[in-house]
Amino acid sequence: MPRANRFMQPGMICHLTHRCHDRSFLLRFACDRSEYRERLREASREFMVSLLNYCLTSNHTHTIAIESGPGGISRMMQKLEGGFAGYYNRRKHRSGSFWEDRYHCTMVEDGVHLLNCIEYIDLNMVRAGAVSHPADWPWCGYQELIGQKTRYRLLDLDRLLDLLGEADLESIARKYRAQIQSTIAEGRLKRQKCWTESIAVGGQLFVGKIAAAVRCERVEPRIEEGEDGSWAVWERASHYGRGKMDAERVLA
Repeated sequence: MPRANRFMQPGMICHLTHRCHDRSFLLRFACDRSEYRERLREASREFMVSLLNYCLTSNHTHTIAIESGPGGISRMMQKLEGGFAGYYNRRKHRSGSFWEDRYHCTMVEDGVHLLNCIEYIDLNMVRAGAVSHPADWPWCGYQELIGQKTRYRLLDLDRLLDLLGEADLESIARKYRAQIQSTIAEGRLKRQKCWTESIAVGGQLFVGKIAAAVRCERVEPRIEEGEDGSWAVWERASHYGRGKMDAERVLA
C-alpha cells in the first residue's frame, strides 16, 4: 500500500484505513476485534464523530466517519489507535509497533458514492473468502444498516439517512440488502484501490473541488475517471523527488 495520507477537509466524509504492522494478523482473535470495536464506539462519542460504517479484518481496519467539529477525527484516531496498541501489547506481553505507519484518509462524496463505499468495506471479508455474506461477519456495520442489530450500536443512522438522501431507515435497509445481494451474485468483488489509496472519490465536480483544496507546493493532484462513472483524486509526486506515481494507483 502506498504511503498513507491525511488530506482531510472540514465537513467531509472520511474513509479511514489502517494496517497492522508488517501486515501481520494482529487482529485475528475475536476478542481483540471486539475490544477495538468497543473502543471505537467510545472514542467516536467522546469526540463527537459520527460513524457511518466500519469493518475490522484480521490485519487492518476500515472506518467511515464525519466529524461534528474541527479535529474530531484526528483526536478520535489518536486516542483509539494509541490506546488499543497499548492494550494489545500488555495483553500479549509484547513490545513494538502495532500499526503500519499512519492511517490513510479518502474523502467520499455523499449520496451514491457514500453508499458504494459502505458496500465496498462491508464486502471485505467476502473478497477475502472468510465468509460468503457480510451478515456472517459480526465486525462490520452490515447488521446495523439493515436493522438487525439494535443494541450497542456504533453507527449514526440518522446522520447516514441525511447523507444518503433517503426518506427512512427501512428504505436504506431494503436498497442496501438488494445491492449487496446483486454484487455478490454477479461476482463484482474486485478490489478497487480508489477507496483505500486515493485522496477523494465522488463526482467530477466534487473531486475537482478537493483537488483544488489540497494542491500545494508538495502535492500536485491528478484526477481520473473510473469505469463505474465515479471520479478520484490521486496524489502525484512533485519535483521534490518522491518519484513518479506508480501505475497501480490508476483508478480501477
